[in-house]
Amino acid sequence: MSDLPVLGVAELRQHFKSGKQSLLEAFRAAEPTVAAASRLMRQLAGHVDRTLAMLWSQAGLPPGAALLAVGGYGRGELFPYSDIDVLLLLPEGLDAYQPGPLKSAIEGFITACWDVGLEIGSSVRTLEECLSEAAGDITIQTSLLEARCLAGERSLFKRFEQQILQALDARAFLRAKQLEARQRHIKYDDTPYALEPNCKESPGGLRDLQVLIWVARAAGLGKTWPQLAAKGLITPFESRQLQRNEGVLKLIRARLHVVAGRREDRLVFDLQTAVAQSFGYEGSKGQRASEVLMRRYYWAAKAVTQLHQILMLNLEERINGSQDAAMHPINDRFLDRGGMLEVASDDLYQRDPHAILETFLVYQQAPGIKGLSARTLRALYNARGLMDGKFRSDPVNRQTFIRILQEGKGQTHAFRLMNQTSVLGRYLWVFRAIVGQMQHDLFHVYTVDQHILMVLRNVRRFFIPEHAHEYPFCSQLAAQFERPYVLYVAALFHDVAKGRGGDHSELGGEEVRRFCRAHKLPKADAELVAFLVQQHLTLSRVAQKEDLSDPEVVEAFATLVGDERHLTALYLLTVADIRGTSPKVWNAWKGKLLEDCYRLTLRRLGGTQINREAEIEARKQEARQDLALHSQLPGTEEPLWKTLDVSYFARQEAGELAWHARALWRYVQTPEPVVRARPSPVGEGLQVLVYSPDRADLFARICGYFDGAGFNILDAKVHTTRTGYALDTFQVIAPDLDMHHRDLVSLVETRLLAALMAEGPLPEPRRGRLSRRVKSFPYTPRISLRPDERAQRWLLSISTSDRAGLLYAIARVLARHHINLQLAKISTLGERVEDTFLIDGPALQQNKLQLQIEGELLDAISISG
Repeated sequence: MSDLPVLGVAELRQHFKSGKQSLLEAFRAAEPTVAAASRLMRQLAGHVDRTLAMLWSQAGLPPGAALLAVGGYGRGELFPYSDIDVLLLLPEGLDAYQPGPLKSAIEGFITACWDVGLEIGSSVRTLEECLSEAAGDITIQTSLLEARCLAGERSLFKRFEQQILQALDARAFLRAKQLEARQRHIKYDDTPYALEPNCKESPGGLRDLQVLIWVARAAGLGKTWPQLAAKGLITPFESRQLQRNEGVLKLIRARLHVVAGRREDRLVFDLQTAVAQSFGYEGSKGQRASEVLMRRYYWAAKAVTQLHQILMLNLEERINGSQDAAMHPINDRFLDRGGMLEVASDDLYQRDPHAILETFLVYQQAPGIKGLSARTLRALYNARGLMDGKFRSDPVNRQTFIRILQEGKGQTHAFRLMNQTSVLGRYLWVFRAIVGQMQHDLFHVYTVDQHILMVLRNVRRFFIPEHAHEYPFCSQLAAQFERPYVLYVAALFHDVAKGRGGDHSELGGEEVRRFCRAHKLPKADAELVAFLVQQHLTLSRVAQKEDLSDPEVVEAFATLVGDERHLTALYLLTVADIRGTSPKVWNAWKGKLLEDCYRLTLRRLGGTQINREAEIEARKQEARQDLALHSQLPGTEEPLWKTLDVSYFARQEAGELAWHARALWRYVQTPEPVVRARPSPVGEGLQVLVYSPDRADLFARICGYFDGAGFNILDAKVHTTRTGYALDTFQVIAPDLDMHHRDLVSLVETRLLAALMAEGPLPEPRRGRLSRRVKSFPYTPRISLRPDERAQRWLLSISTSDRAGLLYAIARVLARHHINLQLAKISTLGERVEDTFLIDGPALQQNKLQLQIEGELLDAISISG
């Protein structure tokens, strides 16, 4: 201690700051290599070590005390902005909280640390207190496990180190760490492929590697990868792979800290491009620089996930003494080892590569098997090089792959395991190209491969009785659908051509045709699969963007699908696809639109010509029955209905006709607006009715209210009566207000009415805050304005990034030019909107005004406008 220089606080602060800055600047300027990151972390830890030792030497603490680095800092590696956790370890008999010189010295040391710029997390304990507190707290046990002595009494530290290890129960520690890891993985969606992963905490991140070392240290099995290899827990090759991929993750995390200028472990969209550029990555036409970075991250995280699983299973066997558990033969190649599938010999796949795919078929078929053993996972990991072109074209392997798809159960878990073990991408070479591929469409929240497996899972659930409550209609259709494997193939290929440029549906169709030919699928099944892949976006487009009350729309779609089997398959795939994109995308209203489209098309395929007049008459009759049930006198509906044309009755369901008639029978000629609301009959949110003398800015004022109140408009049906009244119905999702639905209905009716009664110009739309994702990956706004097929009205299609106030901004432009709105289809796809409006007005007949309107709409929807 006496050799350490004595520096004042200001001088030491400058010394620490300039030293750290020079280390970071050297790292920024260096080649982005694993070695550079390792060197930086060691140097930063050493710089902090020396600064703390200087402060300790000047603090006047008792000679028997020791200063320990704990937690991540205890490993002797420090990321640029990571926590600095220290433990002041006191000899027995000293009370740090008793007023006196000791307490003053401790407080002075901690204050000095902060004064010089060391933002430490500190604790003060005796050895007995450490043991007592660690006994019931896994977090404290873990933190103390990696302690390192920085200054003070070394003999005290030695006793501390020995007694902490002796006090650890390796089995209990293992169990606690496994439960902790499971919770952490669930928190991060149980996938290494999130679009904004946490490179420390996400599955496949650095924390998974740290957990392995902690468990091994607690059991006295080693604290480095080479030591674990020497104990036979991993092979020398696996040790090198662990070191290599750990190095990649550390390099990315270190660069992330430096670019962010703070502790930031999430590869958020805002930072991905800057971090990629710090690696020297450049974007190209087909790929962003950030995608190059993320692909490197995902491959490292995937390898860590695989190796973590192997080593954790080996540690579990060694600690629990279950390596000698009884094994029961399944066949000549595989054994059941306590519910885990075990290869009969380590060289099974080398001797018989056919057994690679058979692994997953046996996994599906053998009762009681819940996973693959460490030995099997290791054998698969080492067999990756065997899965070459010859392997892929082998008839036996092709037959096995189809059997996996056709098996009566287990596809979801089998294909996830195949992806985790790299078998899926090596057998389906086209799939390998989209592993870890990001999707910057503001719609999907998973990488392409994870989305595909999510869609496969969703399709599979339609066929499982236990999940029938989730999607009753889909489960009902699936129960009658023969050969469900065609849907599984379509799910695997529907997005497999993403990222190539061109139409991924068409390119995917070509890929799946090749697959079907190579695997000798029956002609009818192959044709259906190709149709599903090519048309997997069509049903969603028709249901959400076209007018289903128009018989010609239904006729055209029915002609496209051709028969009931094609329609049912497309419906099931579409629901599974939308559900597999993002938790935000699906809602009950979207489900209703898809189901309505399915039912209307099915009737047309059954030979029933859609007779609009008969349909409307049946709908009216059903509405009259509804009115009678609500004690309305016969004929109550007629004053309103006489003012409305055919399109109104074609677009409204019987329940809505009855509701409108009940609400408006006394107000058909009212000079004041009428607003009524009710809980939506098709799911969450409200259905809101507005009846008012029509005026150019009416729709804009309604949208302005919903925007200001935080409601999200899902759909709008807009009608104008023959007497000049607007009758508009909105489906809206309410903001998260803590109130009963009756109070919410009353609130909307009162405040929307007040907004409609207001005079004066329309207020300026508010510029809602953009999400980080929209800021990072802006979607180019697109507007299409074209006459409909009869050249009587115009179709306005708008595609842009979503934001608060968007629909109101559009409505203001239409109101400014006195454009009448006949129909609005509002479709929100994650953080992108695809809205379609049926409009008319004199301004649309003039080319010059048309261009002006389109320009104003583009300004209104631009995120920078």
